[in-house]
Amino acid sequence: MNLLEKNLLKLGPLGEHAHYAHGYFAYPKLEGELGNQMFFNGKQKLVWSLNNYLGLANCTEVRKADEEGARQYGLAYPMGARMMTGNTILHEMLEEKLSSFVNKEDTFLLNYGYQGMLSIIDSLLDRQDVVVYDSESHACIIDGLRLHIGKRFVYKHNDIQDFEKQLIRAQKLTDVSKGGILVITEGVFGMRGDTGKLKEISAFKKQYDFTFLVDDAHGIGVMGATGAGTGEAQGIQDEIDLYFATFAKSFAAIGAFVSGKKEIIQYLKYNMRSQIYAKALPMPLVFGLHQRLSLIKGKPELRSQLWEITRQLQKGLKEAGLEIGNTQSPVTPVYLNGSIDQATALVRDLRETHDIFCSLVVYPVVPKGMIILRLIPTANHTKEEVDRTVIVFKQIKLNLTAGKYDNQLQLS
Repeated sequence: MNLLEKNLLKLGPLGEHAHYAHGYFAYPKLEGELGNQMFFNGKQKLVWSLNNYLGLANCTEVRKADEEGARQYGLAYPMGARMMTGNTILHEMLEEKLSSFVNKEDTFLLNYGYQGMLSIIDSLLDRQDVVVYDSESHACIIDGLRLHIGKRFVYKHNDIQDFEKQLIRAQKLTDVSKGGILVITEGVFGMRGDTGKLKEISAFKKQYDFTFLVDDAHGIGVMGATGAGTGEAQGIQDEIDLYFATFAKSFAAIGAFVSGKKEIIQYLKYNMRSQIYAKALPMPLVFGLHQRLSLIKGKPELRSQLWEITRQLQKGLKEAGLEIGNTQSPVTPVYLNGSIDQATALVRDLRETHDIFCSLVVYPVVPKGMIILRLIPTANHTKEEVDRTVIVFKQIKLNLTAGKYDNQLQLS
């Protein structure tokens, strides 16, 4: 069979729903100014789906910096990969500032978070090495591990007993192969909102020899006394060998960075294929990131506002009888039980009747029969918006239980 024909027929577990999901449940278009209130299908909605934790996406200082960066440099500059013709003083200055912020010796800017994590894993490992990783690691970690031709052991999510069991297995293999061990987890898990057990994992470094890599995409700017991330919050930033974070969440931008000891970062600079052979992060983004970092460091009130809204939202949902799991971060999942058909009807009710837009997560991302409505509070949300949302969510749960979302036609 022709390869393209085979894939078109297969579609995949997400693509099989495209005939009714596309443009509404998948690939929806939010329009207007970035913020709490945006337009969907021509109608204004209260939005809880933007990874804009600190509200920087439409901040006046940020917009001005982005405009000035584009005016001074244009979108093309610098031309080329960092190693060849794409390095600049502003890139290096941002790396120095980020190193200081996350308390690491050195930093390497990355073009994208997803390909950055994938490439870090690929560049660190050979067939003698073994990886131990959390079962709920992000897709970028999983795809990086798919490139690894050696052994890998997964431990049950945040289960430290199982983690040690897998670590022992890894140690036995590397004792023979003379390879190394890479341990990977996340600072904040983006679906459930719980934090990785970084402190507990780092304690094993006294007994086992492993390199500790943490993906803190949802933790940077949000967690810790200064916003330096989950390692700071748990008091073990020094124990993290490679600290990785993206600019796609609290920084409201594009790109990522990885920080660690100088020799490790120097190795990555000369071995990460996704950076060696790709154009450098465009100057307007770098210029704007200087301003974003300055605001994250200089305006702690943004983080305070975010946590105030987060606490109100999560407290209100729990008091209304809704299950939000063990979230320890602003990521707020609401767990419901129901079929995919019920989930689509419920979300249509949320959007069309109540004008609330949030992300829907169903199988195969979560087990069959589970529905997750994921809310992302920001520093820009108001207490009135929280109160309104809690009332609506209490009602949709009652509707679901009463069968009001049964046997409804899907969006065609």
